[in-house]
Amino acid sequence: MLPPVPVLADYGLSPTHGFLPDVLPLTRLPDPYYNKWEAVVANLQGLILSKRLRGVVDRLPVLSTIGLEHDAEWRRAYMLLCFMAHGYIWGGDSPSDRLPPPIAVPLLEISAHLEVPPVATYAAVCLWNFKPLFMDEDIDNLENLASLYTFTGATDESWFYLVSIAMEARGAPIIPLMLTAIAAARENDVQEVTRCLGTFAERLDDLTTLLQRMHESCDPHIFYHRIRPFLAGSKNMADAGLPDGVIYEDGSGNETYRQYAGGSNAQSSLIQFFDIVLGIQHRPTGEKPSQAQETEREGRPPAPKHNFIMEMRQYMPGPHARFLDHVQTVANIRDFVEQNKHDRPLSVAYDACLAMLRALRDKHIAIVTRYIVLPSREVRARSRSPAATRRKLNLATAASRPQPQGIAYDARGAAAEQEAAAAKKGGNLKGTGGTALIAFLKQARDETGEPAIEDWTRRFMSRQPRTAGQNDFFAGKADEGADLPVGAEEVQVPGLAGTWTIDEEVGGICNY
Repeated sequence: MLPPVPVLADYGLSPTHGFLPDVLPLTRLPDPYYNKWEAVVANLQGLILSKRLRGVVDRLPVLSTIGLEHDAEWRRAYMLLCFMAHGYIWGGDSPSDRLPPPIAVPLLEISAHLEVPPVATYAAVCLWNFKPLFMDEDIDNLENLASLYTFTGATDESWFYLVSIAMEARGAPIIPLMLTAIAAARENDVQEVTRCLGTFAERLDDLTTLLQRMHESCDPHIFYHRIRPFLAGSKNMADAGLPDGVIYEDGSGNETYRQYAGGSNAQSSLIQFFDIVLGIQHRPTGEKPSQAQETEREGRPPAPKHNFIMEMRQYMPGPHARFLDHVQTVANIRDFVEQNKHDRPLSVAYDACLAMLRALRDKHIAIVTRYIVLPSREVRARSRSPAATRRKLNLATAASRPQPQGIAYDARGAAAEQEAAAAKKGGNLKGTGGTALIAFLKQARDETGEPAIEDWTRRFMSRQPRTAGQNDFFAGKADEGADLPVGAEEVQVPGLAGTWTIDEEVGGICNY
């Protein structure tokens, strides 16, 4: 007896909006009891700039959640408290390792109700943080979207969120489409599965076009230095001044440090849904497919249960994560296509989906390179200059060893000292300059092409780009007097979901 194909309504999902709420996010909590929360977040940027947010929050009363009724109200309350929490933690000269009761008590209760961690997740800053400008226009149109709140007030931050929101809306129809394909495969309806896969591939191409628009209104320098620090979590943040995490003062008297990853697009249920329905399996970063897997397409082992992608499901709203688990039990498209590989239109449609999803991941890698890897290298280069010790730093340029760093902490002198010490010892100073992040993304991209049916498709998607030189006669030679290997990354980059590491042996997008 096969398990039933999931019903979207059972998980609070919409056939038109997908993982976005079917009811538009509220622009204000209706109960005046919560006006103090609303007032703080409405003035969030000014309070952060004036360094007065913590004092205002400390004087707030601990509000009860009894006045929250509908799901939309719980979601808005969660969003408000998450913005307050991250502003409180990262909005001072050094980060705060304690969240006071006015934030901690209601946030813990609301998070438990919504089945999400008490931290600024992808749901808090994207899924539940938007409004349409014109009610009679679609929300998959970037020109019809606005963010409700940002930390910085910058257009760049709003645009960063809105691109993801538009992609969620544009990709939403794929969800019922592929559930239809799963049901059709059970009925051996090759023609219907082929139609669904063809439409899926076209929609994936639309998503890549949307992602490319990130460059239009989000400047890499502003993103890296001003926006990312507020999105950081409390997990593996020792080098940013949170060696143990954050204490949520819930009034129990037994508070312990908690550690959570920050917001990350890896927490998007939509992208994980694509992988599941297409039968794409992701291994822990750095793990190669076994020889048996490469030569034998039948009898595949189950997907690993312990990798970064699976861990990110814990940061999704509970119903969304359960929906993905359910889809995983019924996903049959890859097996169906392999069983009918003689049907050329079906195989081509399936391979087209893989190619389009791989192209989407290629574009993501390019954006991560421009917005994170290149700025981190600029920070490393500046840290070696004589004027480095006179410059202020923020979280985006935290030093390599634990320091009480925050938004305006000057740590380059410490970074230079540590680099010199490491070179003196002859050791390689491990850092988080983005190398393993790219390794994770590239492996996810390459794994996307592994299920391809046609030989030519597998060859096409496994091509390696030709590396061109820079016409530099001395390229590849180490700097004079440097003991570090060429290409070594020395700068720490605490990221959206933790701290990224160069160490290929560690694996994963984050070094946990």
